[in-house]
Amino acid sequence: MARGLNAEPSVVRWAGPAAPSEHAILTVFQHEAMAPRPWSNGPFDRYAPHRHGYHKLLYCVRGSITFVLHPSGRAIELRPGDRMELPRDTEHSAVVGPQGVACIEGYR
Repeated sequence: MARGLNAEPSVVRWAGPAAPSEHAILTVFQHEAMAPRPWSNGPFDRYAPHRHGYHKLLYCVRGSITFVLHPSGRAIELRPGDRMELPRDTEHSAVVGPQGVACIEGYR
């Protein structure tokens, strides 16, 4: 996957009957040799546009969050079990859904 300003995030939607457990998601991070970090936010919390200096891997554990890519305005909503890889230096903002959100993320 290309990285940097022109790269697009990749999203893998969870297709199973029930979202994976937090333990199952942490196991994935261990196999990918990433140091996972859990975080959560309350309903409708917002993140202003920003960038990260690393390639981010993120799983939604509970609730939902919508990432908005800049400058395109493309919106990516994540729900439990969904995985997103966000290339380094991708400008984005985010809005948490009505039930809040819990995620686990790692980086490369």
